Amino acid sequence: MTEFLFREDSYLQSTSAQVIEVTADGGVILDRTVFYATSGGQPGDSGRFSRSDGRGGEIATAVHPDGDKSRIVHVLADGSVAPETGETITVEINWDRRYRLMRMHTALHLLSVVFPFPVTGGSIGEDKGRLDFDMPEIPDDLPALEARLNAMIDADHAITAEWITDAEMAAQVDLIKTMKVKPPMGQGKVRLVRIGDVDLQPCGGTHVAGTAEIGRVGLGKIEKKGKQNRRVSLLFA
Repeated sequence: MTEFLFREDSYLQSTSAQVIEVTADGGVILDRTVFYATSGGQPGDSGRFSRSDGRGGEIATAVHPDGDKSRIVHVLADGSVAPETGETITVEINWDRRYRLMRMHTALHLLSVVFPFPVTGGSIGEDKGRLDFDMPEIPDDLPALEARLNAMIDADHAITAEWITDAEMAAQVDLIKTMKVKPPMGQGKVRLVRIGDVDLQPCGGTHVAGTAEIGRVGLGKIEKKGKQNRRVSLLFA
């Protein structure tokens, strides 16, 4: 298993780690990492690694191998030579990119408060994100909803994480907003992300420490993607 350091500190940008496996296609698995792996609509981190002799290379992204949520494969960029199994290296994320993803991910949690409908999908980008809702009609008061969203951001609610067991999660299905994406269960416990007194939901992603860090946002296009499915885009102002 890989120790996911970002779960306890999403602001940690680098760490030393031991290579426990190099996959057949050159991916690197470490005993611990600051790299978030693609999941839950959030893309995997990019960055670089360095070896003790000064050599290094670029990490294009990070993924979970074959759906194994307990490990993370660091996918090297073309031309980067993988380190050896057992070697200790240093890995560092592209912080500017990660921080924008953290801000957008947190903003989308608030979007699910402003639009209180079941979530059918979502995607997190550096400048734009979106959630798909099971929403029969588009609300009439979009400017008011945007103002409410920014008011929650300006209130600087603290974002904290807590853990419950899989059994407790199964007994609190009302916390699950997504219709198609299952909470990160299967390892005995589930991480919940709390935003002040306005939102609580299971999530394994990375978030900022306070909503004011998000900055102002604006609602983008709202597109019809099915009989009742509506796609709501969110952009940094």
